[in-house]
Amino acid sequence: MQKTAQKIFSQEALAQQVKKWQAQGEKVVFTNGCFDIVHLGHIDYLEKARALGDRLVVGINSDASVKRLKGKNRPVIEEYARLRMIAAMAFVDAVCLFDEDTPKSLIEKISPDILTKGSDYTPENIVGADFVMAKGGEVKTIDLVEGFSTSKIIDKIKSFL
Repeated sequence: MQKTAQKIFSQEALAQQVKKWQAQGEKVVFTNGCFDIVHLGHIDYLEKARALGDRLVVGINSDASVKRLKGKNRPVIEEYARLRMIAAMAFVDAVCLFDEDTPKSLIEKISPDILTKGSDYTPENIVGADFVMAKGGEVKTIDLVEGFSTSKIIDKIKSFL
């Protein structure tokens, strides 16, 4: 098995792993996204998210979920490839697929210590924030790198055609 594939968890296995980390006194950070066409903005964001705690768990939208959220021509990169690419990052400890439009049920299943999203969100607009805070956890936003987005990359590629 590839080392990166060992970081890919089912939701049930991830919940058990998070409990183990927390039992060892480690703070678990959770974030989520589509991560379709990984770019510098993603890498910078995930690296900053990891710095907030001891472990970084990333929920990744399934292909069906991305299609519902972003449109019929997305994702560009299929889900297993997106899982492996995010898992390959040294500062990511675990990745998990979710099929819903939001990671609410995954967040409730794993109960992270810290929930984070980009600064384009406010804490009150972050899915799962109320649950995490009610359990004594924290919700934080991270400044994004200006000028990077998958949509902008797709538009630039289209301009060459």
